[in-house]
Amino acid sequence: MSARTLTCQVTAVEDLNPDVFGVTLEGRAEAMQHAPGQYLELKLDASTWVPFSIASAERGDGIIELHVQHWPERSNSVRLRELLQVANQLTVRLPSGDCVLDPKSERPLLLVAAGTGFAQMKAVVEASLRDQPGRAISLWWATREHRDLYAESLATQWAQRYANVSFQAVTEFPLTEPLAQGERITHYQGRVDLVLEKALEHAPLRPSDCDIYLSGSPGMVYACVDVLERQGVAMERMFSDVFAYAPRAH
Repeated sequence: MSARTLTCQVTAVEDLNPDVFGVTLEGRAEAMQHAPGQYLELKLDASTWVPFSIASAERGDGIIELHVQHWPERSNSVRLRELLQVANQLTVRLPSGDCVLDPKSERPLLLVAAGTGFAQMKAVVEASLRDQPGRAISLWWATREHRDLYAESLATQWAQRYANVSFQAVTEFPLTEPLAQGERITHYQGRVDLVLEKALEHAPLRPSDCDIYLSGSPGMVYACVDVLERQGVAMERMFSDVFAYAPRAH
């Protein structure tokens, strides 16, 4: 699927929490086609394109969702926020990325995301539940604080509605408010790679039996890779965009 450049309509911009906003784009259905896990690039000016994971599975209706982290100290983030406040249209280039869900695999899915890396995993989960509804999914989402789990209710709904889906949240800092969630939702505190290592020792699914998708900073992704390799997982079973844009030095 080759990349295309097109103009999209901005149909919605909403705050998902104080630091993340959701953007809905609409374009020609055939031009907006993408695979679950891919990303698009948004044009800020003639020389600046900014990548964002596509947060929705392909539905055939030309609608795409994005989750955008706002960084006030970063000029491109400020420019994008200002642009979205006034623009009805945006120029995008899509699709990009080879970290996509394999529709032929029936292996369980282990999905590990940090921050807005959840967007990529959301598209993967939606596609898997639609096309392979019985495929086991274990979703891990790491953030600094509980309030940063901007779509926690959605992930919780997946785990409560589907017996084959589990959801674990990992926060760097302890919770300051009580939780009212289903029994199958577990919250951990600590660094995601260290929590993952401990949890996988007692997990019902062996990571070496899974297809594993990782989305976050290079440091976070490679820390998880180290954990998974110690668990006997081959690199061929791990997938991340980080492997392409920030390859590890050997």
